[in-house]
Amino acid sequence: MSVSVTLPALGESVTEGTVTRWLKAEGERVEADEPLLEVSTDKVDTEIPAPAAGILAAIKVAEDETVEVGAELAVIDDGTGAPAAAAAPAAEPAAVPAQAPVAEAPAAPAAAAPAPVAEAPAAAAPAGGAAGTDVTLPALGESVTEGTVTRWLKEVGEEVTEDEPLLEVSTDKVDTEIPAPVSGVLLEIVVAEDETAEVGAKLAVIGAAGAAPAAAPAPAAPAPVAAPAPVAAPAPAPAAAAPAPAPVAPAAPAPAPAPVAPAAPVAAPAPVAPAAPVAPAAPAPVAAPAPVAPTAPVDEGAYVTPLVRKLAAESGVDLGAVKGTGVGGRIRKQDVVAAAEAAKAAAAAPAPVAAAPAAAKAPKLEVSPLRGQTVKMTRMRKVIGDNMMKALHSQAQLTSVLEVDITKLMKLRNQAKAAFAAREGVKLSPMPFFVKAAAQALKAHPVINARINEDEGTITYFDSENIGIAVDAEKGLMTPVIKGAGDLNIAGISKKTAELAGKARGGGLTPDDMSGATFTISNTGSRGALFDTVIVPPNQAAILGIGATVRRPVVIDHPDLGETIAVRDMTYLSLSYDHRLVDGADAARYLTAVKAILEAGEFEVELGL
Repeated sequence: MSVSVTLPALGESVTEGTVTRWLKAEGERVEADEPLLEVSTDKVDTEIPAPAAGILAAIKVAEDETVEVGAELAVIDDGTGAPAAAAAPAAEPAAVPAQAPVAEAPAAPAAAAPAPVAEAPAAAAPAGGAAGTDVTLPALGESVTEGTVTRWLKEVGEEVTEDEPLLEVSTDKVDTEIPAPVSGVLLEIVVAEDETAEVGAKLAVIGAAGAAPAAAPAPAAPAPVAAPAPVAAPAPAPAAAAPAPAPVAPAAPAPAPAPVAPAAPVAAPAPVAPAAPVAPAAPAPVAAPAPVAPTAPVDEGAYVTPLVRKLAAESGVDLGAVKGTGVGGRIRKQDVVAAAEAAKAAAAAPAPVAAAPAAAKAPKLEVSPLRGQTVKMTRMRKVIGDNMMKALHSQAQLTSVLEVDITKLMKLRNQAKAAFAAREGVKLSPMPFFVKAAAQALKAHPVINARINEDEGTITYFDSENIGIAVDAEKGLMTPVIKGAGDLNIAGISKKTAELAGKARGGGLTPDDMSGATFTISNTGSRGALFDTVIVPPNQAAILGIGATVRRPVVIDHPDLGETIAVRDMTYLSLSYDHRLVDGADAARYLTAVKAILEAGEFEVELGL
């Protein structure tokens, strides 16, 4: 039987909604109340849950299309046709027999208890095979030859969708997610967490959707027992999805004798099985899981999706204290994000208060929990350290520093930032001005934008300005690259900087985002440092450090007043460079060119002033 998914009433005066994103694709299995799609109205953005469990047979409304309340959005096949499909394979138990107990858990226990019994042992055979599509470690960069699995996002037996993140891998250049190459079930994990594999190595195996039950037994022989599926049948359908059977398996042996008696090695219990149903033993376990399922939602308010629960756990948000803005008070991921940001703001709020009387007394510093601890060095920290050592030991590094008066630049920014944010959609920070000036100066001073090819004894002068931006991320220092920065205007640089910084802090950087830099800029002044002797990255000739902007009295040559003292916005620029290629005079000429561009502040046209 097919179940129609319609657009519900989402507000008193809401008459229509726009489908912004489908969370499931046609042919995928969905569970009752699992988020199926996202809809936007003039009052709220919300998720529409699946009204029933089954297979998403058809999507009637595409993304970005608008429909009226009550319109049909999709069709779900509730699986009543599945038993017929399962009956056919009964003659060939080795094919897809195990799907019946898992996919159709609600119906199986009532009708055919012996069926799962016969199928359970048969499923054990395909489990060991783990035949399917191999998931391999792709090439993650020009010189990357291996990667370390840092975290599996799916467990054996879970369903995965094509292009859905499957695992996280760390290399010496970037941490990234590896997507699933096909939809199906994760049958086998070949490379465990914290293990290193070479590019092209087999990481896991994904089987067809029908092989879902066969994948579950793969980790251990007891897992194939079909008892968990029938027992959990009265509970919500999601319990029969993926990881649920594994944890339930150990607890199942007690109530299992009734449905799984034939599957057990001892044939004698078979006649005892009929007596078991008479006793309250069988209903008891069925009733036990049932109250457990509703208890969590009752304690935490409205129904919460697994995605939202995971996000809340990672963000340290108490769902019980979050007020949902979704339909019927449903807590959405936006609510969790807002709660996490509010918590951060609340935690940061006391800081400024303590900073105000800083002149009178020192600020209170919290003692770090790391104090006195010995912890394992993260892979990212090792990579950063290795790169820094490699750079220092392979180059003759030197640093030159000069100061720049950016008073005019800061005035232009203050005049334009409100209109700029409204027009471009990003904030106007001082950083894009420095990137623009640095890129312009590189075109006139190619020796700064170059590389020594030690094996060939040659020098490459690059014809584009690919500027790496050092970002202080939670995992460590990361340097995403603005490709072709010399061809971008202030708005283009602002957008790209904001995009890459967001990816770096949110964990969405790709290998391409991190590769190809010909020059690097590090804003060490963002944390108050006046200037720094920054280290030149490997395969580059120089790096520009930007110090903190400080307002202080400076002697200036005023056209009317002559030499006088005025309060100006001053900053230091430091250029670290490979002295094998760049001479001190080259560095001074480049720094002077950058200074001239910044002090002239001729950005009115680009800012629309």
